[in-house]
Amino acid sequence: MGDTGEGDASQYAVVPGMLKVGEGTSFAIVASDVIYPTGSGNEYGDKFFRPYKDYDAPIYAIPGNHDWYDGLGGFMRVFCDAPPLKPKPDPGLRGLLWRKPETIDEKRLDVARSLRGKPSQQAEQPGPYWAIESDSLLIVGVDTGITNVIDKAQTAWLRRVSLDPRPKILVTGKPIYTANAYKPSPLEEGGTIDDIVRDPAHRYVAAIGGDVHNYQRYPVKVGDREIQYVVAGGGGAFMHATHTIGRVDVAGVHEDDFKCYPLRGDSLSFYSQLYARRLRMKWLYLRPEEAVCIMSEHIKNEPVRTPQGPVKITRRMRWAARLLGAWPWPFRLPVDKAFHRYLSELSDWDTPPFFKQFLHVSVTPEELTLRCFAATGCLAQELEPPVEDEVRISLS
Repeated sequence: MGDTGEGDASQYAVVPGMLKVGEGTSFAIVASDVIYPTGSGNEYGDKFFRPYKDYDAPIYAIPGNHDWYDGLGGFMRVFCDAPPLKPKPDPGLRGLLWRKPETIDEKRLDVARSLRGKPSQQAEQPGPYWAIESDSLLIVGVDTGITNVIDKAQTAWLRRVSLDPRPKILVTGKPIYTANAYKPSPLEEGGTIDDIVRDPAHRYVAAIGGDVHNYQRYPVKVGDREIQYVVAGGGGAFMHATHTIGRVDVAGVHEDDFKCYPLRGDSLSFYSQLYARRLRMKWLYLRPEEAVCIMSEHIKNEPVRTPQGPVKITRRMRWAARLLGAWPWPFRLPVDKAFHRYLSELSDWDTPPFFKQFLHVSVTPEELTLRCFAATGCLAQELEPPVEDEVRISLS
């Protein structure tokens, strides 16, 4: 799961499916932004311990930028059982304006911890970056902090861990590919984290990143191998649009091989409904079948879900799609991530469907399987969580 911790209906909607699909799993991982908005240790009760109280296995995590807004104090206290990190003095203007970490209420935290108090649920990780070993696979978690730069100490550790001969999955706070763009985390010493992932001696088969609140998968050819680059940040926080992603061609990935959830048409319809209501402009609303046809016409692909019956695309629909960012245009309503960075609450939505997701990873000595399950907040999907994407990766 990625970017979980808003503590509202959209986060809790993921839980029933996660518990059903995750029954019998060995552990879970939160990939980035455990607690919104500022990572406070006093908010873990309703945003971490309570929603996952019935998951009967350990939960590990890597921090996202929101967890660092509290100096990583809450994260370190909960996941590493460590005292909060001491903030470095900053004599500049940033030091005066930056939010000061909250003092953690230890009694309140103890009550929250009791919600996941069974021995089978206990986990303690050594720090904000770590490696989890199995006989067939190594899962490597890295901390991208606020600036998305991997410092020298963590880079040296990552290089050492990556020499292990087993196949590996990288779990990172920032995705390497997202929105048809290549955005690897820089290394302080030079180069990028993807240089380590792509090195054939390191045997990475997938890189999974949070931070972006949807699901995307890019199967990238690297020499004679294929690495699955995955965005998996739809674990509870408000949804980032997928309809703003153009026809995919990054790193040689063909549009037909790219996968995303929500589908672009559903994303466009969702945002049209959001703005139609909040701006009281009914003409902006695009029904799902209308949005599917508009996106198919623009992207020039075959829709995954074919509309029932003919749909006539009108001038009104095209204007609505332009305003909602379905394709580049000088003026559009704020639907992109840059806007969400400052005014994310305007895109928050607490009425189903939610278009959230979580990943299930299963591994044998021969094969790794990644499945993306949808979480909509609707009863049918809670009872039988639908698989939105699946990929099998040979480990031999």
